[in-house]
Amino acid sequence: MSTATPDTLPPLDQLVPVARRLPPDPREETLAALYADEEPRRGACTVRANMVASLDGAAWGADGRSGSLNDAADWRVFRVLRALADVVLVGAGTARAEGYRALDRPRGLEHLRPAPLELAVVTRSGRVPERLRVGDRPPFVLTGSDGAAPARAAVPAERVVVVGPGGDLDLVAGLAELARRGLRRVLAEGGPSLLGDLLAADLVDELCVTTTPRVVGPGPGRIVAGPRPDAAAENHAGTVLPRDARLVHLLHAPQDRDDSPAGTTLARWSLPIG
Repeated sequence: MSTATPDTLPPLDQLVPVARRLPPDPREETLAALYADEEPRRGACTVRANMVASLDGAAWGADGRSGSLNDAADWRVFRVLRALADVVLVGAGTARAEGYRALDRPRGLEHLRPAPLELAVVTRSGRVPERLRVGDRPPFVLTGSDGAAPARAAVPAERVVVVGPGGDLDLVAGLAELARRGLRRVLAEGGPSLLGDLLAADLVDELCVTTTPRVVGPGPGRIVAGPRPDAAAENHAGTVLPRDARLVHLLHAPQDRDDSPAGTTLARWSLPIG
């Protein structure tokens, strides 16, 4: 995890579609405009997924966490994406591994979206990470009917969103329920299984991928996990995987720093409707 503060963030170079320097900015107005949301294309929500990977494709480091891969350049964009979102969507396993707690707007970027930043945890079992069971800002919990009772034992009933029979979980219905609560700008932060489910259901509008200049070696998985593309296509009518994406813009960290080596790239991809 980067140790940078808002006052020590690195410059970024935009390489595509135009070349320009993006110096650190306490208010991040330019970077926020660059990542401005598109209009919803797949329903009431816009879903933007944000993931980090090593140079050799690892989705997490030796400690089993993606946080060990990111750096100050990644953190600079990460803060802006959270500042622009209504809700962060995350799988329960990732929330547990990465130590998620109730979320606040990144310090200094509250002006980009004044409303509180919500957290929604996806869990088929209904088990909620211990750290999210405490405090006065519980997450929303998306689960199936089998997970309803454990979820309601962990968070207030009005924060539990039951969207599927038994152990099934209907992400389309879950996103619709979040939208009904006014949470239309969804930032999906993984993990790989949740991203795989979202892609298989054709629910991802944008995929933001940071690639850091680290070689992790064998062991860790990719940023996407789940069934083979042909199996996913059979399970979700109308979904076509694999499919092409369009590069919206590409950023690059040009400077070597102790907490952020030069070479990190940050790509924003638009995914066509499958």
